[in-house]
Amino acid sequence: MSHEILKLKSVHPTVGYSHVAKAGNTLYIAGQVAQDVEGNLVGKGDFEAQVRQVYTNLQNIMEEAGGSLQSIVKMSTFLSHYNYIETYRSVRNEYFSEPYPPNTLLIIESLALPDYMIEVEAVAVLD
Repeated sequence: MSHEILKLKSVHPTVGYSHVAKAGNTLYIAGQVAQDVEGNLVGKGDFEAQVRQVYTNLQNIMEEAGGSLQSIVKMSTFLSHYNYIETYRSVRNEYFSEPYPPNTLLIIESLALPDYMIEVEAVAVLD
């Protein structure tokens, strides 16, 4: 099956990768970090602000691609510290409701840049 790389305007420009590949009705969304549409870090040192920006990015991607957050069927979430789990869950619950999509949660030492505290990648299916 062929695929296409979506060129999106609702999230920051990328260098060396793409935000979304579409194969059929399936979207493969690269890990989203706390960057605004201009590529500026949002919430340096503020985990809650970073979570909100990450989910805003996912929401923008889904809407621009013709879906919604409810179209997400699988996520992988990377946190840079165990202490962030409760805040992560609290903010996630503002964007998603039960039944939540399957999610793999990993606590890692660092993300691509030291100021990033969370990254979320997703797979979505459009109707």
